[in-house]
Amino acid sequence: MKKWLLLFFTLSGFFPYVLSSSNLSFESPVKQVALLELYTSEGCSSCPPADRWLGSLENEDGLWQNFIPIALHVDYWDYIGWKDRFADPAYSARQRRYAREQSLGTVYTPGFTYNGEEWRNWFGKRKLNFPTGNMPGVLKLDLDGSQAKITFSPSKTMRHKLNVNLALLGFDLETTVRAGENKGKKLPHNFVVLAINNADLKWKDNQYITHLNIPTSEIDSNRYGIVAWVNASSKQTPLQTVGGWLQ
Repeated sequence: MKKWLLLFFTLSGFFPYVLSSSNLSFESPVKQVALLELYTSEGCSSCPPADRWLGSLENEDGLWQNFIPIALHVDYWDYIGWKDRFADPAYSARQRRYAREQSLGTVYTPGFTYNGEEWRNWFGKRKLNFPTGNMPGVLKLDLDGSQAKITFSPSKTMRHKLNVNLALLGFDLETTVRAGENKGKKLPHNFVVLAINNADLKWKDNQYITHLNIPTSEIDSNRYGIVAWVNASSKQTPLQTVGGWLQ
């Protein structure tokens, strides 16, 4: 059963909201669920086709159980005339860390990663095909009120420290751009990362576990999703992913 509470209050002149949910659970299969990340910007004239393509994956077979797409808006194009309201310096830093880990010469938009590796197969709008033989284990996400409990039961012994990211996703978002390279365009957005919280996972009772707050955002959305992924603390490459609709 889903139960929602939308709280509005005044703080520093704006009206943020807190999205709260009860008794929601999401569980991955043992097989790896692919995390497809798009690094994008409303200030980039090449990005709208990639944004639209990512949004179309909402109707693709296998969403949530085989793959989960997310859009992270970077801030390094804000200076050219349009400030992207979804952008966060942390997302730019995440893309740059991927570039360092893969020894890439630069970062760019639109840029995709598939399970942490540079991915260019969206060109030509090819049908999705994410084969993976990896069987990392079961990742479970339990939501209760404003809190999330995350447990990861690996299919084999892991010797490294693990980290988890929990992201709130927004859907049916739209921006009319009034300056910069996309001036005059109305841009639709889905799978937009509105906020991320993260934490270290602790080994307890033969599984990794942690509790953290569900991310909140000042940006209102008609629909929401949530996604969690685990990775080694020393490297961003996702090991397992889980998520689903909040509404």
